Amino acid sequence: MKTIKFHKTECGVDFLLNVLSEKDVDYTYRDTFNTDYFEVLFFKKAKGTLILNQQKIELNDGSVIFISPHQNRKWELDTNALEVTTLVFQEAFLNDFFADKLFTYRLQYFYQLVHPLQMTIDTNEMLKYCGLLTEIKTELLNSKSDSVHIIRSLVYYLLQTLNRRYSQQHTLAVTNTPHNFAFVFKNLMEINIKDKQRIADYAEMMGVSRISLNKAVKAQFNTTATQLLKQRLLFEIQNSLLHSNKTINEIAYELNFPEPNHLMRFFKTQTNQTTTEFINSMKK
Repeated sequence: MKTIKFHKTECGVDFLLNVLSEKDVDYTYRDTFNTDYFEVLFFKKAKGTLILNQQKIELNDGSVIFISPHQNRKWELDTNALEVTTLVFQEAFLNDFFADKLFTYRLQYFYQLVHPLQMTIDTNEMLKYCGLLTEIKTELLNSKSDSVHIIRSLVYYLLQTLNRRYSQQHTLAVTNTPHNFAFVFKNLMEINIKDKQRIADYAEMMGVSRISLNKAVKAQFNTTATQLLKQRLLFEIQNSLLHSNKTINEIAYELNFPEPNHLMRFFKTQTNQTTTEFINSMKK
């Protein structure tokens, strides 16, 4: 599968960030691919669909899409009716700018396992967000000594206001717990899901009790740590089923299931589908 890698801008500044239009991206490419950077896409005009991981998203005017690194996607767009502005950046950009390695995990729309990776905004909101993106692009193209500070503030404001809007649209909490347990847990799952599928493993890595971890996850995400872990494991299985040529035996081995039938039983319990039924439904 094709992976598109981030290239530093040719704007004259050394930022791991850029603002692109539909003219800068090949939306006629019809195969499945992924990228090694984050993307937030603002569709002023759109007609078509996006297959993102296991979600089929209908794109319309006012759609905003959130894509994390290495998420597989396939575009089916009418490029004659397309106007989109995209903010792209690597995680290192945020880590350097905000000195918070958990920043992307605090945003509800990245690494989201339950709710759609999209929201819809009205014309005024679209003008507001695209206006911010225009300011960022202007600073990139006409960099001055204080551009780094202006870009930092604009990006932070943009991502946080989107987080508030997304949380409101999907009825999610926007307040943070007084510690980082829930976000650290989410981060550790991204790194270790193929090797560790027990809450006790994560609690041990974090140096907290299972009770404390579960309480933090429940307060932040309104679900249990166990359920969040199952959702992340299910996501990994579905991703392998759809976007690799691995057999059930190979997937089970890779994810440390004792036997392939354990994986299939887990899958059926979580989805009410067999793996074959899931693949066939996605093909349809």
